[in-house]
Formats: sequence, structure tokens, C-alpha cells
Amino acid sequence: MQVIFGVIFHFIGGFASGSFYIPFKKVKGWAWESFWIVGGIFSWLLVPPLAAWLTIPGFLDIVRHASHPVLVATYIFGVLWGIGGLTYGLGVRYLGVALGSSIILGLCSVFGAIIPSLYYQFYPKTGKDTISTMAANSWGQFVLTGIVVCIIGIIICGKAGVLKERELSKDREVAINNTEYRFGLGIFVAIVSGVLSACFAFGIDAGKDMANVANNLWKAAHPLKGNFLFQNNVTYVVILLGGLTTNFIWCMILNARNKTFGNYVDNKTPLLRNYLFSALAGTTWFLQFFFYGMGESKLGNGASSWILHMAFIILVANVWGIVLKEWKGVSRKTFATLIVGIAVIILSVLVVGYGNSIKP
Repeated sequence: MQVIFGVIFHFIGGFASGSFYIPFKKVKGWAWESFWIVGGIFSWLLVPPLAAWLTIPGFLDIVRHASHPVLVATYIFGVLWGIGGLTYGLGVRYLGVALGSSIILGLCSVFGAIIPSLYYQFYPKTGKDTISTMAANSWGQFVLTGIVVCIIGIIICGKAGVLKERELSKDREVAINNTEYRFGLGIFVAIVSGVLSACFAFGIDAGKDMANVANNLWKAAHPLKGNFLFQNNVTYVVILLGGLTTNFIWCMILNARNKTFGNYVDNKTPLLRNYLFSALAGTTWFLQFFFYGMGESKLGNGASSWILHMAFIILVANVWGIVLKEWKGVSRKTFATLIVGIAVIILSVLVVGYGNSIKP
């Protein structure tokens, strides 16, 4: 039953993540950087401490008493993840919800699984697995195989993107409806995002001491009731401050460069509507990790939880891509290529997840 609840929570989180960009499409008359940072203020500054306050009594005391190295490492991973989150928005903007999310999250999944083992190969630490350890054990071989499969899936999706670009250039009417589609730039930012977005998982690991304190306090007050569902909410507060730092600086630079500071008070745009939809997008985004933490507390395996979370996001994002007709006007061959690529990426995520699940 615990596993079933864990999977359900991860699905809800995946649905929130795969859907969060949809409200942004309702924002009218604002530059990307304007609605992105308004949504981000809710995602990374307002909602996380509110969620922690509602679920963890005295969460600020836990943060204050955390060691300096834990806080610094958690924050830095948040800053790095912030770059990944920033480029995620750009990747979806230039590639669409379906293609952008599939490539970014596929890379995020595999890098989240492989980077720690590469690091510990050169800087060994007791209890941590190296790449050579993975290669010598069956669970690690599944993980490495899944990574190769993911790369193949990303190549197939990339092929679909190239075919789409060629076909759009031949169809003027469809091209006009896809004015932001830019495959070359999109694929570059998607790769950057996929690599750095994995830092969120590392931030959760770095801040695990804070989550453990919240978990132990709850278990002491509620004996024999399992792990605390909301233990990671205190860690998110620190990670997301790092993400806010990166995104705020970049969006302010873009506002200055593009002379778009006026967006926030421009009465020629539907201001209330824009703020509401940006807030909805930001809050929906945070809910992915709110439910991710609940799912991880039930499943207990951080790596497998991360992979399962990514798989659900890929599925949901691609359903939205179809609903929004992002591939309208392309040939059956191109659409079939996309579906095959997505299926291969999902397969790779499941293979990596299985490998982590059988780890002793």
C-alpha cells in the first residue's frame, strides 16, 4: 500500500510539473522574462515557506540550526538548478512542451543518476557508489544501459525536431503559428537544462540533514506511523532560494536589455489576468516537488523516486503537446518519429529506475 501511495503522489507531482507552463500561455502582452519571474516569485519565494510553515512546526529553527556546510551546499545546488530551470523555460519556449520536456527531462533523469558516481570515482566517500562499482554490479549495469537507451531516444526526438523544422519552413501558414519554434537554439538550451536540472536532486541529498530533523521530530510525536510525508519541505526553502537568485538576476537583465520593465504596470495589457495566470503557473510548478517529497517518503528510494517523477512528467507534457496541437501540420512520419523517441526515453527512465530499485 505504501508503494501504491508513493506512485500516486509521484503522478500528481508529475502532472503538476508537466502542466505548469500551460497557464503562461494565457498571459498576453508581456515579455517572457516578465511572466517567468512573476511566476518564479510564487514558485521559489512565497509558496515554499508557506508550505513549510503549514506542514512543519518551527521549520525556521531547523534551518537556523543546520550546519553551515549543509546550508551552503544546498543553496549552491539550488543556484545551479536555477540555471537549469531557467533554460527549461527557454527550451519549452523554443521546442514546445512535448519535445522540449522530453529531451530536458530525459537528460535530467540520466545525469541525476550518473553524475554522483562520476564524482565519487575521483573523490571516494564511504557509502557512495563510483562508476566502476556500477559497472561491476547488475543494478549499475541496468542504470548504465538505461543511460545509453536515453541517448538513443534523445537522438530520435532530435530527428523528429529536424523534420518538423523542415516541414514548417515549407508551410507558411503553420510556420506563422509556430513563430517561437527554433530547433537549433532550443536543443542547445535543452541540453544545458537537462544537465543542470539534475542539481535539484543533489540539493535534496545535500539538505537531507534538515529533512531528517523534521522527520525525527514528527516520528517522535507520532510513533509507529512511518516517515513524515512533508519532511523535504524544509529543504525546498533553501534550494529554491538558490533557484530564485539565478532566475531573478537573469530576468532583470533581460528586462533592462529589452526595456520590458513596463510590463508589470502596463494598463494596455490585462494586468490582473497576467498576474493571476503567472501566479497559478508558479504555484502549480511548486506542487510538483510538494508531492514529490510525499512520494519519496513512501517509496524510500531517492534515486528511483527521481526517475519515476521524471517519467510521469514526460508523459503528461507530451499529452499536453498533443492537446495544444504543437505538431499540427507535420507529416505522419515526423509525428511517428516523435512518438518513438518519447517511448524510448520513457523506456530508458524505467530501466534506470529499475536498476536503482534493485540496488542492495
